[in-house]
Amino acid sequence: MDLKTPLREEEIRELKVGDVVYLSGTLVTARDKAHRRIVSSCKDIPIDMRDLAVYHCGPIAKRGNDEWKILSAGPTTSYRLEGIEADFIKCTGVRMIIGKGGMGAKTSKACKDYGAVYCSFTGGASLVAAKSIAKVKDVFWLDMGMPEAIWIFEVKRFGPLIVSIDSEGNNLYEDIKRRAKIQG
Repeated sequence: MDLKTPLREEEIRELKVGDVVYLSGTLVTARDKAHRRIVSSCKDIPIDMRDLAVYHCGPIAKRGNDEWKILSAGPTTSYRLEGIEADFIKCTGVRMIIGKGGMGAKTSKACKDYGAVYCSFTGGASLVAAKSIAKVKDVFWLDMGMPEAIWIFEVKRFGPLIVSIDSEGNNLYEDIKRRAKIQG
């Protein structure tokens, strides 16, 4: 399924665990430091993230001729943001979180409460991700370093992304863990 930002709550609530989607439009990166800075006040956020997608990514970029070129944009491990992601979703109004490795119960509940999904992108596919980035629209908070800054990308068919937590709180990673324990 192809989705375009801004994402509508109704279309997000139709997605189910296991669905494969591609995203076009605005994609915002935010890692640990950006999450903490945003959640600390829920104010002075440099971009309105409502109905957008946030990507757990620390891109590698090169600046030339007054524009940025993204060389690599692979996902970072999402689970380390589990303790703060629910507050981030509530604070920003994002509809989609993208990363690798899954997230837990707090994020699942926030996805259900606020009409969001968590999507997995394949680790090690940083060049595939970079090819989907049509341009860098802006960058904020470079004072935190290139990987921790907030990057605003224009993407075309970014993916494939697998819906791993849907807006009903279903969690693909938790389901697999449960099945492994039963079979183990």
